[in-house]
Amino acid sequence: MATKHIIYLDVETQNSASEVGGWQKKHLMRVSIAVIYSSLHNKYFIFREEEVDQLLTMLRESDCIVGFNILGFDIPVLDSYAVFSLSTLPCIDLLLDIEKRISRRIKLEQLARATLGIGKTAHGLQALRWWKEGKLLDIAEYCCYDVKITKLLHEYGIKNGKVYYFNENGIKEPIAVNWQID
Repeated sequence: MATKHIIYLDVETQNSASEVGGWQKKHLMRVSIAVIYSSLHNKYFIFREEEVDQLLTMLRESDCIVGFNILGFDIPVLDSYAVFSLSTLPCIDLLLDIEKRISRRIKLEQLARATLGIGKTAHGLQALRWWKEGKLLDIAEYCCYDVKITKLLHEYGIKNGKVYYFNENGIKEPIAVNWQID
């Protein structure tokens, strides 16, 4: 059986929800930087807004797109650039899967700290500030790191059948997952 081509995705935007009139208008946020890790090529790719067509081609050619909140954020942002519906592509959204399993949303930072012992390097609001300051390399580095955390978390979940989070009392608890890609 051939190895599946998995793409890990993260998108940062030029505008915040408040700048475009609310979260229901994600399609107006516009891409600042998008990063993928391609298991087929075994490397990261960084895309600026004017390169989104190349990104969309790679997403379409993959067997599965994996990300954190990609169905709630990244895919709707990218949909405004696509001539096809990205929602038809096979995706695993780690946030949605975990939310279904434990009936609450857990931040990527919380999962990464509890499962991998590492945290994020910044947050989305910082990436928006960097965009306004023209600091594209800072956005790309942050985005690459988020993709790496997502990839490591996904691989840990596949290997161990669980990931961890700290509950409201600070106790580390497992979350059973099944993130195999058929």
